[in-house]
Amino acid sequence: MVGGDDMNAWCCASLVSVFGAFGGMVNAALSDTGLALPHRDKESGVWCPGAMLNIVVGAFAAFASWSLYGSGAGINLGAESLRTVIGFNFSVLAGAFLIGVGGAKWISSEVDKRLLKESVKVAAGSDKLPKEQTEQIAKGSALDVLKNVRVASAHHVGAEAV
Repeated sequence: MVGGDDMNAWCCASLVSVFGAFGGMVNAALSDTGLALPHRDKESGVWCPGAMLNIVVGAFAAFASWSLYGSGAGINLGAESLRTVIGFNFSVLAGAFLIGVGGAKWISSEVDKRLLKESVKVAAGSDKLPKEQTEQIAKGSALDVLKNVRVASAHHVGAEAV
């Protein structure tokens, strides 16, 4: 039960982690791929962690932040009793949610960065693409950009061969 005498340190830590996980899930839902499962892009070999890792990272980021900088920092796990007074307000849960979104956004940004680097490698490996194609390529998610670069490069090379 939440509140009153039944609230202990582990209950607080669990609530913080759950709200961080919700933040990670919101980040995954708002991303270009949505609530996708983890997978490796077949062509580039880039690992896309999917929603599950966003949720786990969100929960861990929120717990770590609360444990290091929040009211969880004052908890002595070696004490005889964990029944200590902990300042636990709604602001703690709201902060955990936002830290969960931010922590999950970090992992999403790292994946997008790797996909965009792969896109640059593909584009640089092909001959110069026409301006019309380069403007169209950059539309969409990082994975879409990589696919568009591959298609545009293949069409451009195929057109020159004719």
